[in-house]
Amino acid sequence: MSVPKKNTGLRRIVLAGGYSLKGLAAAWRHEAAFRQEVVLCVILVPVALLVEVSMVERLLLLGSLIQVLVVELLNSAVEAIIDRIGPEWHELSGRAKDLGSAAVFLSLIFMAITWAAILGARMCY
Repeated sequence: MSVPKKNTGLRRIVLAGGYSLKGLAAAWRHEAAFRQEVVLCVILVPVALLVEVSMVERLLLLGSLIQVLVVELLNSAVEAIIDRIGPEWHELSGRAKDLGSAAVFLSLIFMAITWAAILGARMCY
């Protein structure tokens, strides 16, 4: 019996990109929170690009938005795994979902504080 050949090089990168796009499409299709956060990004990315701030501040504004999407994707992955295990309630399943939700909440707080601090400083001067 032979071991299947692993994908390497450019083929692996292309396949990984395809899997990533498939994941983004699944999040868009199945996760209302992800769609809402994407809409928030569609509104705020142009603001981050147009407001007069330093490059570091601009990266913080944009990075905080990307962080929210990343954490939401990870939370959705945890929820999908828990739902795959079964529909019955279990304390650890509930805890896992609550922890994922808390992570999203903290990333949203970080984003709000970042935007308030950077844009608030601009409005005061």
